[in-house]
Amino acid sequence: MRSTVLSLRIDGELLDRLRRRAARRGMSVQEYVVQTLVRDDFDERFNAAVDETEKFYGADLPPVDPADRVT
Repeated sequence: MRSTVLSLRIDGELLDRLRRRAARRGMSVQEYVVQTLVRDDFDERFNAAVDETEKFYGADLPPVDPADRVT
């Protein structure tokens, strides 16, 4: 997998919160942010797949409350 540099400008308060959250998990800020982005991307793709499955099978499936989905 190829990696690329992404540079962000964020305020000090947000960076402090990210540092605390990352430290609680024994991670660097970079690792924490990347993990969060990957998890969010997976959730979006998973929800899209569920939506497509529901469209494919139509009314054969009971309605799904979005709040019941794994996030």
